[in-house]
Amino acid sequence: MALDATFYALVGLILFFVLIAYLKVPGMVGKALDARADKISNELAEAKRLREEAQSLVAEYQRKRKDAEAEAASIVAAAQREAEMLTAEAKQKTEEFVARRTALSEQKIKQAESDAINAVRAAAVDLAISAAEKVIASKADASAQETLFQKALGEVKSRLN
Repeated sequence: MALDATFYALVGLILFFVLIAYLKVPGMVGKALDARADKISNELAEAKRLREEAQSLVAEYQRKRKDAEAEAASIVAAAQREAEMLTAEAKQKTEEFVARRTALSEQKIKQAESDAINAVRAAAVDLAISAAEKVIASKADASAQETLFQKALGEVKSRLN
């Protein structure tokens, strides 16, 4: 066998493989690949954990949003009920006020009518007294006037006692 270039290439290749085996390059490559696989696996696990966390946060925010919407709806309903109650109360108070004012006005009208009737009666009485006074003064003499005065004085005394 002649030592040609192919032989030396084969020997070099064998030495290269021996050197690689001696230096434990396949183990290092395996460890590097295992480390890379572990890193990728850890990253995938972290991504899965983050995804689950994000989904739980989304679910929590949706629940909070629904709760907030329900609370807002209850607040709106309460405000509507309160507004209706205030409207009804204001209407009732207005009706009561109008009724009181109407009754007061009617009472004032009746009082004014009564005062007017009394004033007319008083004027009629004054006029009748004045006319009677003139008639009595013109027809009665001094002794008759004295008798009438004494009667009236006695009547006033009896009424005052």
